[in-house]
Amino acid sequence: MSAKYFLDTNIFIYALENSPAEKATIAQGLIAKAIAEGAGIISYQVVQECLNAVTGKARLALSPDELRSLLDDTLLPLCQVFPDAPGFYASALDIRQRYKFHFYDSLIVAAALQARCDRLYSEDMQHGQAIGALRIENPFAA
Repeated sequence: MSAKYFLDTNIFIYALENSPAEKATIAQGLIAKAIAEGAGIISYQVVQECLNAVTGKARLALSPDELRSLLDDTLLPLCQVFPDAPGFYASALDIRQRYKFHFYDSLIVAAALQARCDRLYSEDMQHGQAIGALRIENPFAA
């Protein structure tokens, strides 16, 4: 199995929106690879943000059965990060302070670090930035 990597919420949103087409194709490929290899990881935060976005955007309107399938077949199989609350949140605050990220982005980074991922795929943070052994990669960067 290859090294572990973390998928940020925006990967799932692009995959579901199917627009722009190039980003959707890249996002869908990352998700399929994550499931097939068992190396992709997300946290409960990504599950929550994804379901909130999907249920809150008319253009992403999914039926109850499609929502359940998204949860059961895609999100939950990838959800492997179980934060130890005091240490996890303290780590996120330290990351926020040091790297000047928004708090929710700091939670994503803390989860990826806790899961010992070597990559974090996200469009929301600086491409190529290293945080310890974790490297942030924007899969949509030219």
